[in-house]
Amino acid sequence: MLALCLACCLTGTSLAQEAEKYFDKNKLMLVGSYYYPEQWPQENWERDIQNMSRLGFDFTHYGEFAWAEMEPEEGKYNFEWLDQAIALAAKNNLKVILCTPTPTPPVWLTQKHPDVLMVNAEGRTIRHGARQQASWSSAKYREYVAKIVTQLAKRYGNNKAVWGWQIDNEPSHYGAAFDYSENAQQRFREWLKQKYKTIDALNSTWGTAFWSLTYNNFEQIQAPNNLVLVAQANPHAILDFKRFTADEAADFVLFQQDILKKHIAKSQWVTTNLMADYSPVDPLRFKKLDFPTYTKYLVAGFDMGHGVQGFRMGSMGGIGFANDFFRPIAGVTGVMELQPGQVNWGQYNPQTMPGTVRMWIYHVMAGGNKFVCNYRFRQPLSGGEQYHYGIMKPDGVAVSKSGEEYVKVNQELKELSKHFNPKATMPKSMLARKAAILYNPDNRWETENQPQTNQWDFVSHLKRYYSALKAVGAPVDVVDEQADFAAYPVMVAPAYQLLDQQLVARWKGYVEQGGHLVLTSRTGQKNREARLWEALFAQPIHELVGVKEIFYDLLPESRTATVQMEGKSYTWNNWGDVLEVGPQAEVWATYTDQFYKGKAAVVSRKLGKGSVTYVGPDTDDGQLERDVLRKVYERAQIPVLNLPEGVVVEWCNGFWFGLNYSSQNQTLPVPDKAKILLGQRELIPAGVVVWQE
Repeated sequence: MLALCLACCLTGTSLAQEAEKYFDKNKLMLVGSYYYPEQWPQENWERDIQNMSRLGFDFTHYGEFAWAEMEPEEGKYNFEWLDQAIALAAKNNLKVILCTPTPTPPVWLTQKHPDVLMVNAEGRTIRHGARQQASWSSAKYREYVAKIVTQLAKRYGNNKAVWGWQIDNEPSHYGAAFDYSENAQQRFREWLKQKYKTIDALNSTWGTAFWSLTYNNFEQIQAPNNLVLVAQANPHAILDFKRFTADEAADFVLFQQDILKKHIAKSQWVTTNLMADYSPVDPLRFKKLDFPTYTKYLVAGFDMGHGVQGFRMGSMGGIGFANDFFRPIAGVTGVMELQPGQVNWGQYNPQTMPGTVRMWIYHVMAGGNKFVCNYRFRQPLSGGEQYHYGIMKPDGVAVSKSGEEYVKVNQELKELSKHFNPKATMPKSMLARKAAILYNPDNRWETENQPQTNQWDFVSHLKRYYSALKAVGAPVDVVDEQADFAAYPVMVAPAYQLLDQQLVARWKGYVEQGGHLVLTSRTGQKNREARLWEALFAQPIHELVGVKEIFYDLLPESRTATVQMEGKSYTWNNWGDVLEVGPQAEVWATYTDQFYKGKAAVVSRKLGKGSVTYVGPDTDDGQLERDVLRKVYERAQIPVLNLPEGVVVEWCNGFWFGLNYSSQNQTLPVPDKAKILLGQRELIPAGVVVWQE
């Protein structure tokens, strides 16, 4: 299996080669910072850009919110200020990432053409006054977008200071999430016509005979919206509407890329920045970009991290999962927007633990990113983000606490560059335990729409398995079904509720050839259109898993139940698949209470050269998931690490990285013969160690 993985990894490098042409392979990760010349007096620009260069930054980022400056009146363009800002960056040896300003249409546009605005689920038109208020589905809006993007591309497409282009900014509708405007409604109907061809096919797939929902033609269809219904909307309609919305977001970005590519130099790349955990927009739909990038904020009151001080650092899976989700899409990625320290928009906005911002930057580097960009260089004095940290304090000349951490990394990277070997290859020990997480957004959308319990959380479920893989020191790729399964000794398919017989056959072939497959709660319950099988519950996976029947149980929040494996007890109450075992399967864990006491909770079977394991319960603390994954590796005779919660070990570009997201001091597994380049084996919270072997 290891030999096969080596061959597949060599083949897989071709994925990255196309995007890697935009980057100097002999340089480590580049570091940049956002700057908004339009938000500052012109007499500040030269000082600020000089300071950015002096502090060791490699590039800056302009323009994604500046449409009103670029086109103050319809058809009257003003780019002289941007010419000057780009020239200042070039003068100070800074590359420029230039953006299309489409998240912020100017007021003259939205007042002249109010139909370009999106409508939320409550029927309210989202007005001028913030950002992302425009409808991706508006032909009139796209007409104006095409004009401004064309102007930018023609003016700067051959400017040598412009390194690359960011389209829009975090394309999304934020809290409004979905667009119910007439533009979107009509585009949704057209999308449905293209998919189903006939209204009879749609009625059949959606099961519209239920509750007399049958449609006579596509024009009768309204986008499903639970806020205007007395009961839940048709689940198949909701799944299709979420697919449509994700397609529409990608189409809006890619239509801008098509315009840019007509005019810009071949050396300039095109991307957009997405949020890994934001459900309505699917990063996998952006494969036609040169590469996608991501935005990451970890400390804002939403992520309690690990231990009593974890809320100041975030979880180890925050940046780690985003790295491993975005990198495989094009083989190359970067972080376009990384939290600078304290922010202003969270549930609460604590100070970050000293060293945390520096640790985040090294985690980005450990994930193979080509660059990381800080948001933002100067803390704003006015507007909606006054309390949002920057590299500089509000006076514009003093470096902030987190800014000092960026400056320190910029200095350290110069020393690490002396030890960089761009031809370094992944050690066999890491390659042997490499793992894939199989992801399809349909499973997320479907289970989130029909959770069956208020405790179900698809992302938390997935990240429990991600954390379990990282605890054994496995390099991880989050992949879709187009991936070569054989490239991974271990594959986890979390809550893979929607599937078909072809995928089950692929899984079987993967296992028979030596792969180790882990399936989890809710897998195989429905077909691709979210219809239950006319068969036993989840029957398509029964033979593969080695069970005769599956049913599930859900418990109240106030109750917990137990599972036992190898004498150790685990608690659960979110979801529990109860398994009736066939003769091929070995029972690893059993339920120890409830009316099904003694029934199987975790089973595994050998199949050909590999194995398939099914984990029925979904826990809160992830301990069962960790121990099951460790047992899978042990049974496969794959050596692993044993990392404490919150500790990360990664290998990238010839460097080993150790990061401590936990709230206690930790000793990292640095070999005695290793050459420590940065830090030490004993790490305080938010500590970093880098070594070579």
